[in-house]
Amino acid sequence: MRRGSRLIPIFICALFFFTVSLRSNATIRYEVSLAHPEQHLFHVTMTIPNVTGEVTVQMAAWDALYQIRDFSSRVQQVEALVGSQKAFAEKVDKQTWRIQGTGVVKISYAVYWDEAGPFASQLNSEHAFINPAMILFYVPARHEEDVSLSITFSSSAWRPAGPLLSAHAEGGRNQSALFNAANFDALADGPIEVGKIDEFDLGGISPRISVVIHGDSWRKKQVEQDLKRICEYELRLMEGAPFTHYTFVLHLGKAAAGGGGGMEHANSTAISAPSDEYLPGVAAHEFFHLWNVKRIRPATLEPVDRTKEMYTRALWFAEGVTNTYGSYTLLRSGIWNKEQFYADLSEQITELEGRPANRWQSAEQSSLDAWFEKYPLYNQPEYSISYYTKGQVLGDLLDILIRDRTNNEKSLDDVLRTMNTEFAKQGKTYRDSLDVERTAEKVAGGSFEDFFHKYVAGAEPFPYREVLALAGLELRVAERSQAALGFFAEHERGGPRTVRAVDSDGLAARAGLRAGDVILNWNGGEVPRRPERWLHEQKPGDLLRLRVRRDEKEVAIEFQLGEVKESIYEVSESPVASEKARNIREGLLHGVTNSVTVR
Repeated sequence: MRRGSRLIPIFICALFFFTVSLRSNATIRYEVSLAHPEQHLFHVTMTIPNVTGEVTVQMAAWDALYQIRDFSSRVQQVEALVGSQKAFAEKVDKQTWRIQGTGVVKISYAVYWDEAGPFASQLNSEHAFINPAMILFYVPARHEEDVSLSITFSSSAWRPAGPLLSAHAEGGRNQSALFNAANFDALADGPIEVGKIDEFDLGGISPRISVVIHGDSWRKKQVEQDLKRICEYELRLMEGAPFTHYTFVLHLGKAAAGGGGGMEHANSTAISAPSDEYLPGVAAHEFFHLWNVKRIRPATLEPVDRTKEMYTRALWFAEGVTNTYGSYTLLRSGIWNKEQFYADLSEQITELEGRPANRWQSAEQSSLDAWFEKYPLYNQPEYSISYYTKGQVLGDLLDILIRDRTNNEKSLDDVLRTMNTEFAKQGKTYRDSLDVERTAEKVAGGSFEDFFHKYVAGAEPFPYREVLALAGLELRVAERSQAALGFFAEHERGGPRTVRAVDSDGLAARAGLRAGDVILNWNGGEVPRRPERWLHEQKPGDLLRLRVRRDEKEVAIEFQLGEVKESIYEVSESPVASEKARNIREGLLHGVTNSVTVR
């Protein structure tokens, strides 16, 4: 049944759900009510059959982001029944409950979510968006059993969507949607959208790819055209689809109030895009995750344990090289021209080289430290680099080196396709950086030990100029002045921004600003949501007026912005490149080698 286009007639709804209930006797079932969405509470009932003696349930501590977020902190009113008798739900730790009894156990509770974006869940008068692991308990000892999820809602204007949707039944203002999965992990990997949606398929692509839009359907034709170009290129690049049906869940325009971003899933992605020009870059990255991460998967991320951190050294490849292919896809599909590709690579190098932490934090260490990203101080340039950025640049450099060593007969594309064949299609995981290195060596026919030792495991300066020259490219550096705040401030979600550190010899310190000051007012208005973005629009010497709270008193402070010098890197084509280098450059730009072409 095509979702969103046909409804089960009301007179067969009862028969349908009676049949489902018979089938589900041995299934762990969830029922979620979206009644009173203005309260932002998901009301959940979990039914667990075949309990003997006792059952333990948990809620994930993390999902969607490499951050411990303790979703159980949002849970309230946990109650349990064994058969028809009320039972005690004993809380064992912050995310675990235990119920004594035998037979069928029912657990009911409410969980609060009203947070926009693909990394959270939300219920309000406009829609419901669900990352299932954020609202559902699971049975750790039985997480491989099949599960079903029924969602009920009353708005006649709402429709359900998601990669696991099995059926949608409407009866007046009462609607139900059923989602089935082989196990809890599969259910957790299937985001759900319920609301006023626009749904369509990308024409001319097989297998089927659906697009679900909540929010502003601006430039729908452009969205459709961009997504089609992205999907067609990446499917050709990776020699076929690893799915039978894929779903883009898009929150566009005002519906992306939580900011932009995307989250990959096994057969879908959820993306928030505040503007149409933002969407293609995220979509190209998330769709490529179909292979890299979801199927070409590091051993350190399996099996998934949602109760604690899972450390991996492979995010530079899993995320960073996926960024490499996001930029390649935009270029090779015609969404970008080559000048935009060079500008993006220039921006990544500038960002990387502008962070002092690049001198000591390797790509592998950045991957291991991903769990620190929820702390604002860690994200400052002195404390970390991004495995997205460093991994993207590593991907470009590695691609050029492979092409150079093989006289442009092979490329990084061959590394990804080989890993897809030898790991993903065989149901095997790979050993973090080691198997990436060995696959590159197999493709290129020579050692990459030195490259991986220095630039992946180590933090030695990247040989930009030497490697780029092999592809007929050169790197220029220019200096520019940038305004500096002279202090660092952070805030808890929804809370005020508090000064955590002040440059001891800066103008802010001389004006009397102190660590611990709570900023109440910024130049007569609200504190910018992104101070670093505000700073890029200012000049050294511009006046900043702050009102802060200190020891229960309000203090007015004003000072001029300081100045820092930063290096801007620019990648461009070399006018004196050799024929071999020009050939490699064309291969890089168009996704071709002397033996294989992906157009």
